[in-house]
Amino acid sequence: MTDALKRLSDEGVAIWLDDLSRKRITSGNLAELIDQQHVVGVTTNPSIFQKAISQGDGYDQQLADLAVRGVTVEEAVRMITTADVRDAADILRPVFDATDGQDGRVSIEVDPRLAHRTDATVAEAKQLAWLVDRPNTLIKIPATEAGLPAITETIGRGISVNVTLIFSLERYRKVMEAYVAGLEKAKAAGIDLSTIYSVASFFVSRVDTEIDKRLDGLGTDEAKQLKGKAALANARLAYQAYEEVFGSADGSVAPSERFAALDKAQANRQRPLWASTGVKDPAYKDTLYVDDLVAPGTVNTMPEATLEATAARGQITGDTVRATYAQAQADLDALAAIGISYDDVVRLLEEEGVSKFEASWTDLLKSTEAELKRLTPAKD
Repeated sequence: MTDALKRLSDEGVAIWLDDLSRKRITSGNLAELIDQQHVVGVTTNPSIFQKAISQGDGYDQQLADLAVRGVTVEEAVRMITTADVRDAADILRPVFDATDGQDGRVSIEVDPRLAHRTDATVAEAKQLAWLVDRPNTLIKIPATEAGLPAITETIGRGISVNVTLIFSLERYRKVMEAYVAGLEKAKAAGIDLSTIYSVASFFVSRVDTEIDKRLDGLGTDEAKQLKGKAALANARLAYQAYEEVFGSADGSVAPSERFAALDKAQANRQRPLWASTGVKDPAYKDTLYVDDLVAPGTVNTMPEATLEATAARGQITGDTVRATYAQAQADLDALAAIGISYDDVVRLLEEEGVSKFEASWTDLLKSTEAELKRLTPAKD
């Protein structure tokens, strides 16, 4: 059942689970996925926590204690989410130790309402790192314009970061630059660079969803031929950009001069992470964004349905990225030629991404508030 997942792992792709809940932790399910399904990391977001807290009774005891104390809703949310992340980090600690810190990590996101406020994002990142207090945590910072200097400042303080909500190649290059600048700051401050890790979460399926909708609107045969190609092309060209900065795993592509200097000081590459890998269009195979994005030194964070689909039906045939750069560029050029604006698509997706996370955060606050009210002792 796990042969495909093992092959994926053997190809240099770290398999992370895009989900977390108290039940998954306490039932032993997370430990089982690590032991049997080659899962070596976990990512979370406000939507994941909102779903976890609103379903089931796994949080009742902690919520009851918080209700008795009369804490604010926002404090309750942070106490609950950081507790889950801390416990998951403890379960993953053996993986963290076995991989010298590269995997065995759990990501937790800054308040998405701070996405356009640099200083507040940095302050929140510091607070989250302190609250979770585990070396195998990644703080998620969105790749907005305001997020870029926050990434540099947070990395410069020695805090490991998962950069999220990346849609465009131009923004991805700026993310890598922000990471390298942060490493330079950390080095100047005397921080051991080998302790700092980062991934850059490049979103995949949402690109196809938006571009396919526009292709359907055109309705031509030429447009139909381009459906389902944009997301893979975008991600594959992102990997090409990654190699230009950090070099290739096999040494065939040298790193940039700037990173080479940091590499000598034991700096770690910022790995590309394929996010949003659940297939939205039932016309596509459900393992599309796993099978066709295999490259060494990457992370694929999957919802459980995608993890199970890959275990059952994944077709892992080796590297499916590095020989495709010319075709990937041709696919994006073809989209431009028929009037699909790449810049407009990625701008819209970033705006929608931030808005969706803000809405999920609001829903998370509302769900938690309702649970606190339910569990608050009646006054005499």
